[in-house]
Amino acid sequence: MISGFGVHAHKIPPPSPAALDMSLSVSPYVSRRLAFSVVQTLAVAASTTALATSSAFLGFPRGNRQLSSASSPLRMSAATDAAAAGVLPAAPVARREEGRSVLAGRLDPADPAYLGHNGQPLARQSEAAAQAGSASALLDPPVPVPDPYGWMRDEERTDPEVLAHLGAENAYTEALTAHLGGLRDKLYGEMLAGIVETDHTVPAPRGGYLYYSRTYEGRSYRGMCRAPLPEGGDADAWIERAREWDGTSGSPVLPGERVYLDMNELAEGKPYCATGQVRASPSQDLLAYSVDFSGDEVCGLYVANMESGAVVDHDPDLECTGQVQWGADDSQVYYLTMDEQKRPYRMYRRTIGSDEPDELIFQEDDELYWMNLQKSFDGRYIFVSSQSKETAEVHYVDLSDPAAGLRCVAKRRRKVLYNVRHRAGSWFITSNVGGTPNMKLMVSPAVPDSEDLWEDVVDENGDAVFNGAYDRSISGLTSFRSHSVATGREGGLPQVWVLNHPGEESSEVAGFVQLGFNEDAYDVGLGSNLDCGANHVVLSYDSLVTPSSSIRVPLGAPTDLSKRTVLKEQVVPGYDKAQYACERTTVKSRDGSADIPVSLVYRADVMEKVKAGETVPTHLYGYGSYGACMEASFRGTRRTLLDRGMVYVIAHVRGGGEMGRQWYEEPNGAKYLCKKNTFTDFVDVARWLTEDRKITSPSQLSCEGRSAGGLLIGASINEAPELFKMALLGVPL
Repeated sequence: MISGFGVHAHKIPPPSPAALDMSLSVSPYVSRRLAFSVVQTLAVAASTTALATSSAFLGFPRGNRQLSSASSPLRMSAATDAAAAGVLPAAPVARREEGRSVLAGRLDPADPAYLGHNGQPLARQSEAAAQAGSASALLDPPVPVPDPYGWMRDEERTDPEVLAHLGAENAYTEALTAHLGGLRDKLYGEMLAGIVETDHTVPAPRGGYLYYSRTYEGRSYRGMCRAPLPEGGDADAWIERAREWDGTSGSPVLPGERVYLDMNELAEGKPYCATGQVRASPSQDLLAYSVDFSGDEVCGLYVANMESGAVVDHDPDLECTGQVQWGADDSQVYYLTMDEQKRPYRMYRRTIGSDEPDELIFQEDDELYWMNLQKSFDGRYIFVSSQSKETAEVHYVDLSDPAAGLRCVAKRRRKVLYNVRHRAGSWFITSNVGGTPNMKLMVSPAVPDSEDLWEDVVDENGDAVFNGAYDRSISGLTSFRSHSVATGREGGLPQVWVLNHPGEESSEVAGFVQLGFNEDAYDVGLGSNLDCGANHVVLSYDSLVTPSSSIRVPLGAPTDLSKRTVLKEQVVPGYDKAQYACERTTVKSRDGSADIPVSLVYRADVMEKVKAGETVPTHLYGYGSYGACMEASFRGTRRTLLDRGMVYVIAHVRGGGEMGRQWYEEPNGAKYLCKKNTFTDFVDVARWLTEDRKITSPSQLSCEGRSAGGLLIGASINEAPELFKMALLGVPL
């Protein structure tokens, strides 16, 4: 199986609450690729075509034939012609370098094998595990591990032989699936019919304006918009006006609408276009935005007039990560730059319109640490964090006194992670200090070097609201003037809590409540909240069967369902929720140590067949890496599978964060030497589907994973190839 090629996406932390909505609409190109993926699943899981029976499509080479680099241009045509004639082409086979190997174990930096082909130290999981305190000793002396396909590692993506082989693989896939072209077009049409291309996000109030974005039928990118808040009268009149919008591209969503950044215009004449962040200035007269025109994850920085759109500040030689924040006023912005490995490592302050060089504020020299830039919700502080996988350090600039320079919230301590928010003269800190399995919530005065002052945040009864234990985890905190809103997990699902403060200048907690919802499995998080002084919070909610909706929850009565306002619901043409059902259950791991959460969605009539003793085609999806959660969220394009009688299943395997950070960390998660738990959990769920629940059979079961999930699928089909009819590995690691 060929792995290690594809797009590498940097892990970018979530935006601050003041971040404007930046999401790109799904372009027809992306939708067509999705249709191609879906049709492979359908063809393999529900039929007995040659695609379904080809072991080569699963990545297992057949025969011993070698591929020459000169054969690629001819193979596309030859393979397609052979398929048209009813003859299946032979699968391309990469050559092997049998004597090639890498060393695993304890290595001296002076050993030539210590460095890779690019002159950088080779990452070794065993070494990383030892540094993390693993009880397993490194192999000493090191042992060679066969690496016959190591010649295919090509960081520059320019090796002719590698490109030729990839071209041959693509040609082979095209040839084997050529007969599905008509079905692909049909599926694409179905998915497109279920998407409202001309739409808008929920308007978010901020300082006299409502900010939102729009998508347009036939156009690939969004337009960033704002409209003035109505003066006098009903402050919420805009909600009904937005609902009355006629749904056409040419009409404004709200009176006075202005497109302050049209990303379609930005993309004209460019081979690639992706914005990083878009920030209105404190006065809302200027706009700072970053944009990547090359696709190499390097952005330029622009400052424009909000009304005219004219660029008032831009250095064509400045390259940044895409993260940008305004200072205390419209005169300065902060941004990050990258080193040669594209690691964010420097923070600069730029004065708009000045000829003076931008000021270097902070530089992170440790290559294990990546920097992230945020601004406190109340606008008082700039935070710049340096974080490795296990250790963090946060510095800050007090925007009321920027000349005081950069100060440290708490110095880095080995294996201590923390993040910082500010409210009413206090730091609110989420941290695993003390070795807790999950993050706890702590508070201290907003002073430098505060690590010895951290105390648990307690409720009115003196109990810690987040103590870092196994049952409840916190992932974020947004502090409004009267309340704070925490997001995290409990019971394997995302949750939201509201903390009531006795006064705007108090850091104490007078009340702590968890929000409830009507479905057993769902996805919920913060929506677009731009006003620190708001008396409500906007949430984004959906489930496997419920399209996305934006819900406004009053902070003074967060548990009163009757006082919640649905601001906008996703429209899915042709979708009837009553025809579908979902469920959440658990599967015991093979060693009995874990209950693996499993989410299922299906048509109700299909499950009736299962209850009658039939088995049906089923698609199993998994990821299980980096502590990332695969939520039970709504996907309109998934309906194409469900309406053809398939059951869609998500295995929330260890390595993710569904059950808290312990679901990822050692000793019982899936990090370092525990990584095998990810793979065995996935196989255990597949066996449960076929042998215990008896929803499907191996001849009807397909599986899918992307990026690190591709690694999961590769390991699973090697461990239990008899369980799966087909596997999709998207850009596998």
